Amino acid sequence: MKINEVEALVGITRKNIRFYEAEGLLAPRRNSENGYRDYGEAEVSVLLQIKLLRKLGVPLEEIRRMQSGVHTVGDGMRRHLVTLERDRDNLEQAIRLCGRLTDRQERLEDLDAGSILKEMEAMEQGGATFQNKQKKDVRIRYVAPVAITAGMVLLMGGFVGLLLWIIALGVEDAPPVLMLLVLALVPLVIIGGVVLALVQRIREIGKGEIDDAKNY
Repeated sequence: MKINEVEALVGITRKNIRFYEAEGLLAPRRNSENGYRDYGEAEVSVLLQIKLLRKLGVPLEEIRRMQSGVHTVGDGMRRHLVTLERDRDNLEQAIRLCGRLTDRQERLEDLDAGSILKEMEAMEQGGATFQNKQKKDVRIRYVAPVAITAGMVLLMGGFVGLLLWIIALGVEDAPPVLMLLVLALVPLVIIGGVVLALVQRIREIGKGEIDDAKNY
């Protein structure tokens, strides 16, 4: 089967399937004639198993241990159940704290956040864990694609500037002006493609598709 057929059959996106392959959880055969991945019933079965476990929130590393036979399904689920129970306890503490805050009538600017944070820190020292949404506030993932795009634009822009400089000088042994102009169009096209790829990449990050692949 082709990947689009598996995608429709299992209900897992192509991006997810590629992610699981990169993580070593899935290893489809290669077609000897064209080199394309060839998915069969075994791969479909593995993907269904992964989909089930990921829907239950089982970490990838635990799935890897189950696949390798280091842990049985029971072993893995017992370990995961401990995590779920700990998460439930943390959530219950957060619910109780939020419930108490519903009785506060002051505006946000009048709220003594420091005292509440100290209380939370004391609870964390006792083993509680609260969600930290600040980690999602900083979009460090934008830095790399923007930096790469900026570098490519500067490089190609410098090349175009060099060609225009040669045209302006009117160097006697220089190639024809028309040829130089055509050559100048090539980096301009590259710049357009790189900028378009950056826009698509930013949209992808904004939609959280990478996170979806890791969490589903």
